[in-house]
This record gives sequence, C-alpha cells and structure tokens, in this order.
Amino acid sequence: MTSFLVLLLAYMLSQFFRAFLAVISGDLIRDLGLDQGQLGSLQAAWLIAFALSQFPVGYALDRLGPRRTLAGFLLAAVAGTALFGLAQSYMAALVALALIGIGCAPILMSGFYLAARLYSPQHFATMSSLLIGLGSIGDPLSGAPLAFFLASFGWRATVFGLAGIVALTTLLVALLLKDPPPLAGATQAPATLWGGIRQILAKRELWLIFPITFVSYGVTIAMRGLWIAPYLQQVHGFDLASTSYAAMAMGAAIGGGALLVLPIYRRLQAKRTVAAYAALVVLAFIGLSLWGRDSARLSVALFIAIGLFGITYAVVMAHARAFMTAQEIGRGVTFMNFLFMGGAGVVQFVSGRLVNGLAARGFDPPTSFAWLFAFMGAALAVTLALYLAAPAERAASARR
Repeated sequence: MTSFLVLLLAYMLSQFFRAFLAVISGDLIRDLGLDQGQLGSLQAAWLIAFALSQFPVGYALDRLGPRRTLAGFLLAAVAGTALFGLAQSYMAALVALALIGIGCAPILMSGFYLAARLYSPQHFATMSSLLIGLGSIGDPLSGAPLAFFLASFGWRATVFGLAGIVALTTLLVALLLKDPPPLAGATQAPATLWGGIRQILAKRELWLIFPITFVSYGVTIAMRGLWIAPYLQQVHGFDLASTSYAAMAMGAAIGGGALLVLPIYRRLQAKRTVAAYAALVVLAFIGLSLWGRDSARLSVALFIAIGLFGITYAVVMAHARAFMTAQEIGRGVTFMNFLFMGGAGVVQFVSGRLVNGLAARGFDPPTSFAWLFAFMGAALAVTLALYLAAPAERAASARR
C-alpha cells in the first residue's frame, strides 16, 4: 500500500504537468512571446522526451527495479521545473519541458511494472486503471486550483513551488518505494536496448494494436493539455476563470473515465471496450467540428465526453500485456508507453502546425478549430478500423 501511495503522488504530478500548459499558456504568450505553434511545440517536447525515455526506462526497470529507476529519473524533473521557472526564452522553456518529460517518464511504468509482476493480466488492468483514475486528480488540479495560484503569486513563483513538490516526491520514492521480489527462473535481460525492442516488434499480435496506441491517447490529451483553452477563449470568449473550470471538468472526466471503464472492461474484455470507447470519441470530434462553434455548452459537453471515453490507456495496455511473457514485461509495457506518448507528442506538434497553417491562410478561429477537430476524429477513426482486425486478448490465453 505504501508503494501504491508513493506512485499515486508521483503520477498526480505527471498528470498535472501533462495538462498545465493549457492554463498557463496566456502567461507564456505574454512573457515569452510565444505563438500557438510554439505552445504546441512545448507540449510536444514534454511528450516526445517522455516517449523517447521509455527505452532506457524499460531497460532500467528490468535491470534495476522501479525504486532506483524512478528516483533517478525524477531528478531530471526537479531540474526541469526549476529551469522552467527561470526561463526567459522559448528555447529555455523547451529544454525545461523536455527535462520534466524525461523525469516523469518512469512514473506510470513503474506502477505498471509492479502490477504486471504481482498480478494476473486480468487484474493488471484493474490495478493500472486505479492508479490512472486516482492519479488523474492531478489533471483537474492544473485547472482552477492552478489558476488561483497563478493569479495570487504569478506563474514563476508557482512553478518554483512545484519544483519543491517534485523534489519531495523524489525523496519519498527513494525512501519508501519497494521493488518486487526477483523473478524466479528469469532469463537475463538483453544486453542492448535494441534487443528488447526487437522482441516486442517481432510479436505480430501487437502490430494492429500499435496504431490505436499511437493515436488514441494523443487526441484526448491534446484537447485537454493544449487546445481546450485557446478554443474556448478564441471561439466562445471564455475568460481565464471560465476556461479553468472547463479544463478542470474535462480533467475530472478523464479521471472518472479511467475508473468507470473497469466494469465495462470486465464485461466486454479489452478489444470491444476500446473499440466502443474510440467510436464514441470519434463521434464527439465530429460534433465539435460541425456544431461546436454554435454552442459553448455543447462544446464543453463534448470536451467532457472526449475526456470520459478517451482514456482507455490501461485497457489497451492490458490487451497488449496478454501477449507478453513475464520476462518481457518491463520492455513491453514501456515500449507501449513509448507509442502512447510518442503519438501524443506527434499529435501535439502536428496539431499546432495545422492551426498555425490555417490561420496563415486567413481562416478564422472557428473554422481553423473545426478542421482541427475533423483531423483528430479522422485519425482516430482510421486507427480504430485497423484495431478491429487485431486478435482479442483471449487468443493469447488460448495459446498458453
């Protein structure tokens, strides 16, 4: 239980950092002179650094265990948060966000590693969803509560306070997180990072799971972490307070959805659950694209729906986990996480360039965002079509 609580605190911070730019964006535009494309690149830097770090994270989890891996990486987050508070330019902020992404990279994977080592594949999704659902409290904390501190103390002082919280979390991980017992009869981990990656890429059962992994999380976190605030402010005239409440509502929906998916998963199993949820998110994006500009209430409701049905992270991971051996868990779940976060980074980057490009061609904000939402929905729909041909997780059980 102590290890779970420590991981929960760390994951709350990770969720906070994934989403806080949506509320702090106005301050960064004012003080650092950023445009929408650069804001998208900041979020992309966090996600891409996070994603690329999954390769050494998986290797370290298999070799060193979660305690030393997580404590070591979190030191980068401490440095990145402090640098972000000091940033005077776009490049400094970009480096800072990348360091924070590196530091947060092992948090959820350490929890997944422990759950995969200690529980069956069926219970893996339950424990992982509990960590994601409860840890997602960090997301709404980056809404109205963050806006309060920004208004009271300014964004730099607030970020320095966050650096202190990250440092405290690092200390708690080093002192309290417990490694799982050694794996009896385990073969030695591959001598190179590439050897572990090849093992996962060789599994044909995963090939049709990879595309939806790359896109499904990315389109949801792009809405919450980047676009909800500019859209509501530019299209519907929301002020900072109204924007922060809408962002907090979507964040709460993300956390609630991660928990509410559990009974659906137990009834339908992974593949049908993911497919049903992805279809609902596609419909929400279509609604935003076609009718979002006409109603602020409808737009907020559809953002909440995307949050509620868009986080099937743990269920997709459980689907892939069913095709991994015990010796492949560390490398396998971190490679999947690389796809989740790498896809999110690519979606953030491409979406920022798309909105900038449309604005440069003279499109007004409602039209630009309508095309953005259409792009998100179409990308998810294509990967859903591929995912429908993937083998169900019971195929792995029948094979063993």
